[in-house]
Amino acid sequence: MTQVSGSNPIAKRIAIILIEGFNNHYRLFRECSMVAKGRYEVADWHGIQQAVRNRIQFYDDRVGETSAYLREIFGPKPIDDDTWQQAKLLYIGLLINHKQPELAETFFNSVFCRIMHRTYFHNDFIFVRPAISTEYIESIPPAYRSYYPGGQGLRETMVRIFQDFGWERPFDNLTRDVEHIYQTALTLLGEWPRKEANLQIQVLHSPFYRNKGAYVIGKAVNGSMEYPFAIPVLHSPAGGLYLDTILLDPGLISILFSLSRAYFLVDMEVPSAYVQFLRSIMPGKPRSELYTMLGLGKQGKTMFFRDLIHHLGHSQDQFVVAPGIRGLVMMVFTLPSYPYVFKIIKDKFGFIKEVDHATVRRKYQLVKQVDRVGRMADTLEFSNAAFPRARFSPELIEELQREVPSLLEEDGEDLIIRHLYIERRMEPLNLFLDRAERSGREDLIEQGVKEYGDAIRELASANIFPGDMLWKNFGVTRYGRVVFYDYDEIEYMTDCNFRRIPPAPYPEMELSGEAWYSVGRNDIFPEEFATFLLTSPRIRSMFMKYHADLLDAEFWKQAQADIRDGKLRDFFPYPEALRFCHAYPDTATGA
Repeated sequence: MTQVSGSNPIAKRIAIILIEGFNNHYRLFRECSMVAKGRYEVADWHGIQQAVRNRIQFYDDRVGETSAYLREIFGPKPIDDDTWQQAKLLYIGLLINHKQPELAETFFNSVFCRIMHRTYFHNDFIFVRPAISTEYIESIPPAYRSYYPGGQGLRETMVRIFQDFGWERPFDNLTRDVEHIYQTALTLLGEWPRKEANLQIQVLHSPFYRNKGAYVIGKAVNGSMEYPFAIPVLHSPAGGLYLDTILLDPGLISILFSLSRAYFLVDMEVPSAYVQFLRSIMPGKPRSELYTMLGLGKQGKTMFFRDLIHHLGHSQDQFVVAPGIRGLVMMVFTLPSYPYVFKIIKDKFGFIKEVDHATVRRKYQLVKQVDRVGRMADTLEFSNAAFPRARFSPELIEELQREVPSLLEEDGEDLIIRHLYIERRMEPLNLFLDRAERSGREDLIEQGVKEYGDAIRELASANIFPGDMLWKNFGVTRYGRVVFYDYDEIEYMTDCNFRRIPPAPYPEMELSGEAWYSVGRNDIFPEEFATFLLTSPRIRSMFMKYHADLLDAEFWKQAQADIRDGKLRDFFPYPEALRFCHAYPDTATGA
C-alpha cells in the first residue's frame, strides 16, 4: 500500500486510491507497448494493429474503475470540498519522485470530473496547471543512448546503434544499409563538417513501432549544430531486417508523426523525456500532438486545452463560422489565429441524412481505432468545454443557438459546449480546386485531383470507404497532402456492396429519372461518382488520367478481396523516391 502522511484519513485514502489507479493504468499501458517488439519480431502485423486499438480504451477503463471504487467506498454522498483539496495536496506529495507526474495529474482530473459536477473545473480542485515539473526526471534505462563516433568511426558506430536494439531477427546486410545512410547524409551535407569535441549521436532507447515498421529516432550533435534523423527498419522478403531509408529533413520527420496516422507503440518509463527529445528535433510540433502520437491521448487533450486557454489570453480575435460549404451533420467554427477547427454535431440533420447522434459518435470513435494511413484527420473529443463567450462573434452565437441549442449552456461569462470535436485546420479541397481553376494553375489541379484519388485508394486498402466523397469533405494539409475529415458516413469496405448499374430493360427508362433496379442500404454504384464529382472539364480530365478505375466496381471488389485475404498494404510515411531500393537500385533490397 502506498504511504502518505496527513491529518484527514479520508483525504489520505482518496489520494492513495487515485495514485494506485493511475499506476495500474500506466503498468498496463507499458505492457502493451513492450510486447510490440515481440510482435514485430514474428511479423504479427495484425497483432500490432490490434494492440493500438485495444490501448485506446485503457485510460477510460481505469478512470471508470477508480471512480466506481471511490463511490463504493464513500457512498453516493458527495465528498466535501475541504477533503478534496487536502486529497489534491497529498496527491502532489506522492508525485514528487514519480516518473509520470504529468500523466498522473491528468488522471486525477479525469476521476474528479467523473465524480463531481463540472462547475468545479475552474477552481482549486483539479490541476489546471501542472504542479510537478517534468524536467530532468531520471529513467532506467535512460531515455536515449549516446554514441561517440570519434573513435570507431561513423560507419561502425551506426552498426552498433542498430545492434544495440537487440532484435533477434538478423539483418540482411546491415553493413550495406549503413553505407547507404553514410552516402545519403554525405550527399545532403556536401561534405562532412569538422569534428567538434562534443560529436555524438543520440538515439531514443525504444524503437517506435507502427504497422510493419520499427522507427529509430535520434540526432547527431556536432558543436552547436544538431542533425535529426529517423530510420525505418522493415522486414525483407527474405525474412531479415533492412534499413529502408533515412529521413534527415525535419519536415519529413514531422509528417512521420502526423495525427493523420496510427499512434506509435513505444516503451517509455518517462514519457516527458521522450516528448522533450522529440521537440528538440521537431520544434514546431506541439507537445500535445507528440503525447497523442505516443498513445497518450488524454494527456494530449489536456495539453491542447491548456495551450488553447493560453492562446486566448494572448489574442483578441473572435471565433467565427468556418469558411466553406455548410455541412448537413456538423456545424464548424474556428479561431482565425489558431490552426484548428471546432466541430459540433447538429441537433437536427439535413433531410437526406439517415444517421443519428449516437451513430456519428461511433463513426468518429472508429477513426481512432483504424489505421488512418496518413489520410484521415485525427480528432480531439471534448465534453463540457468552457469558452469565454465574449470571444464568439455575434454571427457564430446566432448559428450555434439555431443549430445546436441542446449542447449549449451559459455559466457566468463562459459558454459551455457539452460535446465537440477539434481537428487541425486544413483548406477544404473544393476551395483549393476552385482557387486553382480561377488562377489557371493546372499543376495545382493535377496535384489536388491525384492526391484525392490516392487518398481514396489508400483508405480502401485500410478497409475504409469514405461514404460521402464530395470534394468538400477532404482537406489539403500544409504539406500538400489530401486528407479526409468528414466521418458521419464512413463504412468498413467489407460492409459495402459495390455494384455496376444493370442495363435498362429499354432505352426510355434511362431518361425517366427513376431507377429501374433495386438498391439495398449498403449498395454502392461507383459509376455514379462521376455525376457529382466531375462536373468541371479540367478536373474530369485529370481524374480520368489517374483514377478512372475508381469509377469501376471491379476496383472496389478487388480491394475487398485483398482485405478479406488478410493482405496488409505497405504505407510509407515518406516519399517513395527516398527509399534505398530506389536511390541505390543496384545494391538495395526492399519489400
